[in-house]
Amino acid sequence: MVHTVADGFPYYIELTEGKDIKELFTSNDTFDLLHCLTEEQGNISYAPGKWTIKQLVGHITDHERVMAYRAFRFSRKDETVLSGYDQEVLVNGSRFTELPLSFLISDFEKVRTASNSFIESLSPQQLQLKGTAWIFTLTVEEFLRATIGHELHHVNIIKERYLKL
Repeated sequence: MVHTVADGFPYYIELTEGKDIKELFTSNDTFDLLHCLTEEQGNISYAPGKWTIKQLVGHITDHERVMAYRAFRFSRKDETVLSGYDQEVLVNGSRFTELPLSFLISDFEKVRTASNSFIESLSPQQLQLKGTAWIFTLTVEEFLRATIGHELHHVNIIKERYLKL
C-alpha cells in the first residue's frame, strides 16, 4: 500500500485496484458479514468515543449516498465543485443508535441497489469524466471506487477491532 487512511480517497481507491467496478458493487461480502451480527453486537464500540457498529453501518450508507450523488453530478458533466462533509456531524445528527441493526442493513442494501442501477446506466466515457469534491479531482469511476474502498476499510475495522471483543 502506498497510501494510508489519512490520505482519504487515494487510500480507498487503492483498496479496490485490479477489480471490476461492477463486481465491486455487486459483491455481497459486506452484507453477508453484517447479516451475521446480532442486535447486541450492533450496539458495541471497540473503545470509548468510537462509533458502534450501527453507527458504522449508517456512516457507510451515508457515505455511499454522498459519493453516488457526486458521481451522478460529474457523470452528467456538471463541473460544479462540490463541498466535503463532516462525518461526525452526519453521524451525530442521525438516529442510528435508536434504529434496529436489521433496519440499517436493509437501508444500506437499498442504497446499494440504487447505486448499482446508476452504475449500470453509465457508459465507459461517463466513467472517465472528472469532477472535484472538496480537495479531490477524480473520475466518476474513481469516486465509485473510493465508495467501495471506504466500505472495505470499515469492514476491515469491524473484523479486526469489533469482532475480536
